[in-house]
Amino acid sequence: MSSRTILRNQCRTLREQLSGAERRQASLQICRRIRTSAYYWAASHLAVFWPMDSTEVDLRELLGSALRHGKRCYLPVMRSARKMVFVRYRATTELYLNDYGIPEPRYLGRDMLAPALLDLVCVPLLGFDRSGTRLGAGGGYYDRAFSFKLDESAAKPRLLGVAFANQELGGIARAPWDVPLGAIATERELIECAASRDSAQE
Repeated sequence: MSSRTILRNQCRTLREQLSGAERRQASLQICRRIRTSAYYWAASHLAVFWPMDSTEVDLRELLGSALRHGKRCYLPVMRSARKMVFVRYRATTELYLNDYGIPEPRYLGRDMLAPALLDLVCVPLLGFDRSGTRLGAGGGYYDRAFSFKLDESAAKPRLLGVAFANQELGGIARAPWDVPLGAIATERELIECAASRDSAQE
């Protein structure tokens, strides 16, 4: 078993240790923290994820607020075993379960937006550290979709990791394909990562 697989299992266990009430309250606090950030108000095109299961941060309250504020919202859609696209979500959008059991809008080419044209992307994760290194579920979808961000000249979109505070790790070894986060929102704070500070100084 690889070290990353062990870390993923540990992070899942930490997330599951929170009660349902604690997760709901923390999710609302995370939504408020994002909604009051400068990142949110500067974004016209916002990508949010639907919770994979009851243990993941639930951003549906943020999604509703963003629609009311006139933002164009997008959800990730798995197009194949290796490709993820972003499809526009409206209040009337019907969702369907994909092969992983995750609700997503039906893919329509006219409602798709290229990842580079998004302004702010809320990124799910299992673990994180304060440098902006993210431990995902292992599918590599977000790293592939935003691989162009490994070029430091790519300013958009802002990648905002979303997690409960107990998912923080002391340090994660970053692989060459790991796309760093610009910031991380937890129920306790909005963490500005090194990648975000560096880009702000350029």
